[in-house]
Amino acid sequence: PLLIWGDICAVTAFRKHAQWSLIWRMLPPTVVGVILGYFLMEQIPAQRFGPVIGAIVLCMALLQAARRYRPALFLSVPHTHGFAWTMGGVSGIATMLANAAGPIMALYFLAINVPKYAFVGTSATFFLIINVFKVPFSASLGLIDMGSLMFNVVLMPCVVAGTFLGR
Repeated sequence: PLLIWGDICAVTAFRKHAQWSLIWRMLPPTVVGVILGYFLMEQIPAQRFGPVIGAIVLCMALLQAARRYRPALFLSVPHTHGFAWTMGGVSGIATMLANAAGPIMALYFLAINVPKYAFVGTSATFFLIINVFKVPFSASLGLIDMGSLMFNVVLMPCVVAGTFLGR
C-alpha cells in the first residue's frame, strides 16, 4: 500500500508525461510475471529466497553492464516483441518476489531511449497499475495485514515529502 501511495503521488506530479503505448506493451507480460511470482512465493523455501533474489539482481546488473560496454549488441534487441515480453515477465516476477521491478523496467525504458519525463510518468503510471493488481496476491501471502497498513499510514507523509523533493 505504501508503494501505491508513492505511485499516486508520482502520477499526480508526472501524469501528463506517461506514454500509454509503453504501458500497454508492458502490462500483459508483467501481469503474467506477477502471477508466476505469486506461485513462486508459495513454492520457494525461505532458505532459497535470498539466492533467488540475488540471481535476479545479478542478471540485471550483467545486462546493464553489457549494454553499457557493448551498446552495439543491443541496438535492435530492445525494440523486439520478445525483449519486451522477457523484461515484462521478469519484472512481474521480481515485483511479486521482492518489489524489485523498478531497476528492470528502468533498464528496459533506458534501452529503448525513453525521454526523462516520459520515463518518470510512464514508470509511475505503470507501477500504480501493477501495484494495485498485486494487492490481492500480497494479502493472500500475508504480506499485507493491519500492522503493515498502520505502519504505511505513519510513513505516508514521508512519501509526500519525497515526491516534492524529487520533483
